[in-house]
Amino acid sequence: MDFDKGDKALHSSHRIRMVWVLAGFSALMSSTAANAAAGAAALPPADSGSIYTVRVENDVTGTTDEYYTSGLQLGWTGPTGAVPGFLARLGHAALGVGNQRVSIDLSQQMYTPSDTQLNPPDPNDRPYAATLLLTGQLIQDNETSRTRLGMQVGVLGPDAGGEIVQNGFHTIIGDAQNQGWDDQLDNRPVLNVFADRTWRLPLLALTSLPALNAAPIGIDILPDVTGFVGTEQIYAQAGGIMRIGQGLEDDYGAGRILPGIGGGDAYLPDSGFAWYLFGGMDGQAVAYNTLLEGNSFANGPSVTKKPFVGEFEVGLAMIWHGVRITFSQTWQTHEFTSQQGGMFDFGSVAVSARF
Repeated sequence: MDFDKGDKALHSSHRIRMVWVLAGFSALMSSTAANAAAGAAALPPADSGSIYTVRVENDVTGTTDEYYTSGLQLGWTGPTGAVPGFLARLGHAALGVGNQRVSIDLSQQMYTPSDTQLNPPDPNDRPYAATLLLTGQLIQDNETSRTRLGMQVGVLGPDAGGEIVQNGFHTIIGDAQNQGWDDQLDNRPVLNVFADRTWRLPLLALTSLPALNAAPIGIDILPDVTGFVGTEQIYAQAGGIMRIGQGLEDDYGAGRILPGIGGGDAYLPDSGFAWYLFGGMDGQAVAYNTLLEGNSFANGPSVTKKPFVGEFEVGLAMIWHGVRITFSQTWQTHEFTSQQGGMFDFGSVAVSARF
């Protein structure tokens, strides 16, 4: 991918601004941790269960594969307190008082242009790309917030298996093969780190409305901020979700495969039935996205990213006898300057069970 001096200066300027954004985010996290430690924040109930999650994201509402076309995630979240000693000490030193868990997941994500029958692909459309990533997170909760500190390692390119999985699935269902995978982004290692904080702010308890169990129907807001730095992407994100339902204290919102706003896969068991409807939005300030900008050290497909991307999300979550099921639909503004059509949308379905 070739850049002239002006392009290089522009990208350098974006990265410098993002460093300052993430430095401010780090200062906010440290300040909040100090306040939590000084105030000895109350803790939610401990949880002795392990949680296993399967999540599928797909642009199934469209007539063809396009843009972020598919994501699959398999995850495990450990019980409260089952954290290696050095990691627990590091978390408490950085974040203050809180219940801690470890979460590990494996995810594959695939990206294609809007016309997958062109070979070679349209040079002005999104490049073919796939990632295969192992993510480890430290999750720390107090009564009013959840913090997630994580690292991702893996591969971007043919070794991530995007062509094999996508065209293999198309063969099984009798669909047309996507023709442009030979021009996907090159292989390269991926190393990302991120920090995310979600706050839970109760608003109302609507005792006058009919409920599905003895608990009142509540309304809350989940503000969220994220900083993400790595060889795949560099961005800062802020947003929030509003929920209405019962058992809102059981989790911090439905999860998503990164990037995207979400409360993670950890949730508390519910003796009966908990549910909520939710809707919200987030915005990303994007300094770098190799999935759009292309190969780092060689010529290849690329498009010009947009510096700001917005998302809108609605969905439903249910917890019944320890099993959590979530559904969501996300609408996303354009990610690159030559992107065609209206807002891109994709769905997410996840099932989590406790053992």
